[in-house]
This record gives sequence, structure tokens and C-alpha cells, in this order.
Amino acid sequence: MPPSFVAVYLPPGKQRPTLGLAELAARYELCEDMAQMLTTHASEMQLRSDAPSGQVLEQCLQGLSGPEAPVAPEEARWVVSRLAELLQWPPPAWQPAQLPLE
Repeated sequence: MPPSFVAVYLPPGKQRPTLGLAELAARYELCEDMAQMLTTHASEMQLRSDAPSGQVLEQCLQGLSGPEAPVAPEEARWVVSRLAELLQWPPPAWQPAQLPLE
């Protein structure tokens, strides 16, 4: 499990995540699977609209947000950051370029 995902569940100044290992691993698997599944969709979105990658990532984030979302807001940002990494696109504004997600 990458440190970037564990950091989603690390309170500031703490060294232990707020979730147990099994639940954390399950959440990671869900988020990684979502990022992998979104690669084709995001690529097609960009090709159809000729939108910049940042705009496509923002649209993906909006799609992963809201009360019906299967992931928490912090997880959604991780999924979209991972999506950018998988597509070799520039990282979203909220993710520093030097932080590897995998």
C-alpha cells in the first residue's frame, strides 16, 4: 500500500492511520481499482472534448464527489491523483509533483 494512500488516513502529527489495517487495505483496493477503471473514461473524455488534462481530472473529481459517492472526499482526491499518474498527465493542483502515488 503506497504511503500516499496511508496519508489519507493519517491525522496531522500522528503516525498511525485512523483505520485498521484490513479496512485500510480494502479502501486502498477500492480506490486503486477506481483509478484503473477511470483511465479509459478519462482518456476518451479528453479525446472527445480536446479539454486539457486538468479539466478532465477536475470533472472526474466532481463525479467522485457528493452524497452518493462510493469514496470519501480525501479518497476521491487520491483516486484522481492516481489517475493522473497512470495516464502520465501532470498532477492535479492539490498534489505536489514530487509525491509518487504508487
